[in-house]
Amino acid sequence: MGDKVTIPESSFVTLTQSLGGNYTVIHNGNMVRVDGTDADALGLEPLSLHFEEPADGQISEQQVWEALHTVFDPEVPVDLVNLGLVYSMEIDQGSGTVSIVMTLTAPGCGMGPVLVGDVEYRLAQVPHVKKVMVDLVFDPPWSRDMMSEEAKLETGMFY
Repeated sequence: MGDKVTIPESSFVTLTQSLGGNYTVIHNGNMVRVDGTDADALGLEPLSLHFEEPADGQISEQQVWEALHTVFDPEVPVDLVNLGLVYSMEIDQGSGTVSIVMTLTAPGCGMGPVLVGDVEYRLAQVPHVKKVMVDLVFDPPWSRDMMSEEAKLETGMFY
């Protein structure tokens, strides 16, 4: 998951990404992820997810996808869904479980555990979700062909 870092107050940082409620900064030449709950340390407002509770008492598939769209890769300004990292999503209404099969842009990506944690945290905000299971897989391997057209345009990878 990486090493915890405390950035001293009044330190100079370069904000490289502020999408999805989390922040990526460069401090002393190192990339540091700042959780959205600590956004006030950067002088920013944290993202909070609010979903209407479905009248039928069920987990809303639309709300699950909305929550997934708020999780961004820390190095690429694109959410995990549009980046093509989410391979499947299943809901077990009986147990209140959401199961996600996802990958990373590269098998050695050190941010994998952080992204899995972000998915678990965000999906737990969806009404009636009691458990989130994330299966991190590397087969099939990710390629830019899995990105949405919007993501390809955003990253300049439309070729």
